[in-house]
Formats: sequence, structure tokens, C-alpha cells
Amino acid sequence: MNGSVRNTMNCIEFRQVTIRVSDSFSLVDVNWKIEPDEIWAITGTNGAGKSALAAALAGSGEITEGIVSGLPARTSVVSLEAQAELIERERLRDDSDITDIVNEGTPVQELLIETSDDPGLLARLIEVFRFSPLLARGFRKLSTGETRKVLLTRALTSQPDLLLLDEPFEGLDVDTVPLVSNLLRDLSNKVQMVLVFNRFDEIPEFVSHIAFLEDGRIKHQIKTRDSGAIDGLTQLWHLKREDIEIPGADPAGRLPPLDRSEPLVRISNASIRYENNIVFEDLDWCIQPGEHWQLTGPNGSGKTCLLNLITGDHPQCYVNDILVFGFQRGSGESIWDIKQHIGYVSTALQWEYRVSISLKNVIISGFYDSIGLYEKASDTQKEIATQWLRLLGLDAKASQPFNQLSYGGQRLLLIARAMVKHPHMLILDEPCLGLDDLNRQLVLALIEKICTGNETTVVYVNHHVEDKIDGIHNIMRLDSSSIRAKNIEPNPCP
Repeated sequence: MNGSVRNTMNCIEFRQVTIRVSDSFSLVDVNWKIEPDEIWAITGTNGAGKSALAAALAGSGEITEGIVSGLPARTSVVSLEAQAELIERERLRDDSDITDIVNEGTPVQELLIETSDDPGLLARLIEVFRFSPLLARGFRKLSTGETRKVLLTRALTSQPDLLLLDEPFEGLDVDTVPLVSNLLRDLSNKVQMVLVFNRFDEIPEFVSHIAFLEDGRIKHQIKTRDSGAIDGLTQLWHLKREDIEIPGADPAGRLPPLDRSEPLVRISNASIRYENNIVFEDLDWCIQPGEHWQLTGPNGSGKTCLLNLITGDHPQCYVNDILVFGFQRGSGESIWDIKQHIGYVSTALQWEYRVSISLKNVIISGFYDSIGLYEKASDTQKEIATQWLRLLGLDAKASQPFNQLSYGGQRLLLIARAMVKHPHMLILDEPCLGLDDLNRQLVLALIEKICTGNETTVVYVNHHVEDKIDGIHNIMRLDSSSIRAKNIEPNPCP
């Protein structure tokens, strides 16, 4: 490490600090000292206060007790919330009143230059992240992973005194994660850095200390070179769960039956193009009932576009040859003829689900495929929602507003919302994004349980090799280098 650089950094200290985060949550009795030569990772379960503690380093929250000293003047933040804020800023900038013109957002190059104080590092990151073909593209046309890379680049090149990285690897494909990890390791010699992780096994080797949070308190502070303490924390982190049972369906709301001799989805010779940009072409995909699939590929390869062809949320679904749930696209079917058969979870849905209703009503809204609840729920639906809350360990918070739940807690709840009607197809677009290891294992167990049944066909998108589902044996891989879809285990429709 460069000692002369480290000597210019602050010693940050919290002494018996209580920080009010919201009406229902506070960080309590925080005693924490970050020396200039230390790189800390904050970890803990969903709702423990990890992101709130990181935000406190940026000056957020109301200090009601204690003393905080040494906070840097310039702090840059990378987080799922910051990513959502940038997306929302771009959305609000769209003041067009012309319905047939879509505002693609600020060009990537302008967004990168907007905050950069380090031209040399910016040029390096443009090369590392392969941004050159994207520089003229509007921000709203980027994939989730590509927007994450933009946010990282903006933060890293702004020359902050403190860099707060909340889940820095989330949304990145497997080839990009080691590139970012190596980059952060190099920069850790030059800038003070605190990282937040839900996954214990993602904490990089250059981290020197770990703070483990539970219920708004720092329960453990350990050095990563203390192998005994690390083993104990690992055991705590990987608690085993008993076998789980999925709540049943609503007998009064069962979906119309499908002909199981016909495919659920048949896509033939499909392509998606934007002017000179080909997302993919010549794509064939057939999904039979009970045939579970994993969809994978690098950022920008078109995974979400492909899913949107199935759901009908992509405008080019009507110019492609697509059969879904017995309907030929463009034959007069309504959007709800299709969506009634689908349960769906994605990061975009979570950003859209901004209504302030109770956790219980969020799950009940899954019976009606609505964002918010505008129907009177039956007693059976209420009971099924309670069973889901109990399964997720959230039954004590049934009346709590959804927007007061942690990011990972919101994701768990939206997965339950997607599963509650026992759909014929469950589309999970990176369902473990933002979840700690305990909740991630629960979600994976839930998906595996669904795969053992005969009601629901699962289409599962993820970037993490370790999140493999035992019941999924078919893989569709989109390869952006050749702009082709490759079915690793082909099973063509008859």
C-alpha cells in the first residue's frame, strides 16, 4: 500500500451513536472506528441495517445520541438505490408529449463525463467495461448490468474522499465481476473504501475487517486474518433451514387449464433490432410444460428482451413468430389472456412497485396481477398470504408498509407475490438480487420445491454459478459476441 496516500485519509469514528433512519428503524449503540489503512465490509441479514450504516458514512440519518467524527467531505455511493435514483432522474427528464417518440435518455458519454474528475481512469474504465459501442446510446436503452457499470464508472472517476459500494457486484455478469474486483483492489490503495455485501462469499480478499449487523446493531467486528472468527461467522451465516412447504392455491381462483400436449411457448426465428443494433437474431426456443429452463448470458445480450417477448411487454413481440399459452401473437389475444398464466419477478418490477401498502396486501395483489390492491380479498386469499408471510419470517410485519421493508425483504415479498397464484409459468429474472445468504437459500429452496411439482414451469435468470437449481436441466445461453441464441440442451417443439 502507498503509505503517503493513506496518511491523508481520515480516521472515522462512531462513539455510542444512535441514528434514526425512519419512524420504525434506528441504528443503535454504534461503536465503530475505521482507520485509514483499513478496508471494511459491512454484512448481515436483510433488514439488519447494512445500507443504513453505509449511508450514515455519507451523512444520512438523524443522529440522536453519541458522536460521529472524521466523516469525509466528498463521498461517492454505488448502490441499488442510487441506481434506481439515476433511472428515475432519467425518467423525469422525459418531458416529450409526442406519443410515438421514445426518449432514450441521456447518452452514456454525457453521463460519464458529467461526474468525472479523472480522465485517465475514465478512459481505462471505458476500455474495461467495453463502453465504446455504448457511448452514444441513451441511458434508458441499457440493460440492468450496463446501468450498474455506468454507476460504478461515475463513482470511481469522481475522485471521492470515501467510496461507498453497496453490493458492487450485483447485476454484473461472471466475466465482469473479477474485472471490477481487481479494479477495486487497485483503488483501495488510493481511496478510503467501505463495501456492503449480502453474500458472505463475495467479500474480496483485500478487505481487512468485517462488521456484522443484526437488528440495527453491530454484533461482530472481526479482522479477516482471524481465521477462527471467520469460521464462526461463516457458520452463523449458513444456518440450515428445515424442509419447506409452499402454501396452496386459491381454489376459487384457479387458472384456466392448458393443453399439456402443446408447448407453453414456441418462438421461431426471432430477432430484436434497434436501427443498426441487433440484440439477437435467428432465435428458436420451445418451452414444454414442466420443462424448467435457466436463461443466461452476459450483460446486454438480450435476456430481458427475450423474456418480454413472452410476456408481451416488448413492442417487437408482434412482428415475431411467437406462440404463447395456445395463442399466436397478434391473433387478437389480450395482454391479460397471456399474463394470467405468468408469475414474474424482476428488478424493474421492484422499481415500479412504489405504492405504500401492507406486506400482506402486496402478496394478495399477486392474485390480481396488480401493482397495489384494488379488489376486496377473500378470507382464503388472506389466509394464503398469511401462510406466505409466515414462511418468509415476516408474519409479525404483515401490516408494515412495503416501502419500509429492506431491499432484500421487498424482493422476497415480490417472489411470494409471483408464486401466490401458482402460475403455469414462473419467470424469475435474477430473483436473488439483493438477498443475503440466508434469504437466498430460502428462495433457491422455494424454486427447487416448485420445480419438483407439476403445476408450474420455471424460467430462471441468474449470473451466479453457485445459484444453480437442481431441478433445472435446460439452458438457453445468449451469446452477445455472435449475436446468437444457443440452446445448450436443445429440445425442439414437434
